[in-house]
Amino acid sequence: MANERKNQALYYFHEGTNIKAYAYMGCVSYANKTSKGYTFRTWAPNAIAVSVVGDFCNWDTGIPMERISENGVWELKYPSNVSMQDQLYKFRIVTRNGQVLMKGDPFARFSKGFGDGASIICDKSSFVWEDNKWMSYRKSQVRTTKEGHYLSTPLNIYEVHLPSFLKHDDGTYFSYRELADELVVYVKRMGYTHIELLPITEYPYDPSWGYQVCGYFAPTSRLGSPDDFRYFINLMHTNGIGVILDWVPAHFPKDAWGLYEFDGTKLYEYQGDDRMESRSWGTRFFDLGRPEVQSFLISSAHYWIEEFHLDGLRVDAVASMLYLDFDRMPGEWIPNRFGGRENLEAIAFIKKLNQAVLSSHKDVLMIAEESTAFPKVTHPVSEGGLGFSLKWNMGWSNDLFKYISMDPAYRKYYHKALNFPIMYAFNENYVLPISHDEVVHGKRSLLDKMYGQHEAKIQQFRVALMLMMTYPGKKMLFMGSEYGQYSEWSYKKSLEWFMLDYPDHKALLDFVQSLNHFYLAHSELWAIDFSEDGFKWIDPNAESSNLVTYRRIDEKGNELVVAITFSGADVYDIPLPIQDGYDYEIAFESRIGCAKIMRQNSELYHLSLPAFSGVILSLKDKRGKSLFSS
Repeated sequence: MANERKNQALYYFHEGTNIKAYAYMGCVSYANKTSKGYTFRTWAPNAIAVSVVGDFCNWDTGIPMERISENGVWELKYPSNVSMQDQLYKFRIVTRNGQVLMKGDPFARFSKGFGDGASIICDKSSFVWEDNKWMSYRKSQVRTTKEGHYLSTPLNIYEVHLPSFLKHDDGTYFSYRELADELVVYVKRMGYTHIELLPITEYPYDPSWGYQVCGYFAPTSRLGSPDDFRYFINLMHTNGIGVILDWVPAHFPKDAWGLYEFDGTKLYEYQGDDRMESRSWGTRFFDLGRPEVQSFLISSAHYWIEEFHLDGLRVDAVASMLYLDFDRMPGEWIPNRFGGRENLEAIAFIKKLNQAVLSSHKDVLMIAEESTAFPKVTHPVSEGGLGFSLKWNMGWSNDLFKYISMDPAYRKYYHKALNFPIMYAFNENYVLPISHDEVVHGKRSLLDKMYGQHEAKIQQFRVALMLMMTYPGKKMLFMGSEYGQYSEWSYKKSLEWFMLDYPDHKALLDFVQSLNHFYLAHSELWAIDFSEDGFKWIDPNAESSNLVTYRRIDEKGNELVVAITFSGADVYDIPLPIQDGYDYEIAFESRIGCAKIMRQNSELYHLSLPAFSGVILSLKDKRGKSLFSS
């Protein structure tokens, strides 16, 4: 159509380059010299008729929309001299076979969600942000350049499922505002730098934990309004806490009001059976090669970062996008044009997504949940990488969980769980995750994964977290793990905060708090996470003692020495080389008074540790003065 090219927003939407399509699509208010009202737009190229139905018009037939582009955008300008904020609407779509579909607006900024999915007019916000100080600080700490990602800063993430962090006594949800007031005190006191939220993008089905999204621009109404969510983020920021959101661009559910066969045909999803659907999840995969889908998803990413000041997105299920044979049996997938299993369109989309987001927002984080060894996930696109800032190191997690569940007598045969991760630790910019996925579905809680009886579990829990906090890589822990909840996490109920009435679990919480703050205070543990310059082995091969000893070093040469044993027996005579003129000083222990250190001669110290224990040592000169201060 002749006018289509004149309308740049429309033209770029169909080109796949409208990265802020939310300002054009969906429901947007307008005002000019002669009139004001609302413009409704949706993409439904295979529909024979589309109408807006809602509170302000007939819910049965509504008001017809006009098709304004050859590629299928429909529009209605609805004059209104009064605000229609908070009124409900849907799109009534008549398909080619005469079926009538009642669909929520894919670009809706608020929605009833659940089984109804009616969209809520919400294009105006009265919220006043107060986080300028935080946003300036963020720019000083996080930078994306052509050479890569600069993150020489501590990153200690507390992963949270908001609906189950706390519930009222009657089982109802805490609101965004109530949760903010509780979480901000707790997270700050505990020493976390960021929280990462399981998806709060509107979703119909509670058991999906938010990972089956229908509302890619709408915070879930379960917990309040969009401005309530802005309050949540603003309060975190004004208290020095960043907020990362789990974001799901790989797939979507088959709920009738959502994106599923939106205009009666496979539109947002792939069309071929070889790519269309996930057998395991029962969801549809986005057609990532389609320009309008690219505009939709990249706009969603921009929306959350710009409109809600989010500090990053954790991109879910990246592997499901990268591989054509993901969740497929042999013969159920078609190779790419080179005969390989890689999804070339998805790879191109991911690069485009990261470039679009990080070129506009160099101080945010794009984090990949990528479960394979796909190369260069966190390398710049200019170097052939995917362009993410960080990647979850799920191999490290899986190895650690297998190791800590073993009888200590057999751990020496699996010592690679402790030393092998360093072989690839600097291939990517890693986060070491202990996530929600690892404390459900029979995998047991973090504390209960530990081998043995209660006391042994408690001791091993401490050293497992010491290992995480001192290994190279940024950190993440799922809620409830920090005090040793025994039960697996359940989305249906609140965390078991009553466990803190038991001294052992309160002591675990205190330990984690102390460990977190020790991490924050010592640049040796975070300044050089992505280069071998920040890590040196002392002894990686003490498998008979289930022991690792190593140094962590910052950019000024300051260092800490770490020794951790997962042995069920005491370990004696651990040799530590001496730096001429300096002695070792105990800086942190898994148990107070557990480590004993003796000088053997002019070249060696000997360290002794009891079973399941760890120590962090600093250096002091012979005058008793600390060599380095943090």
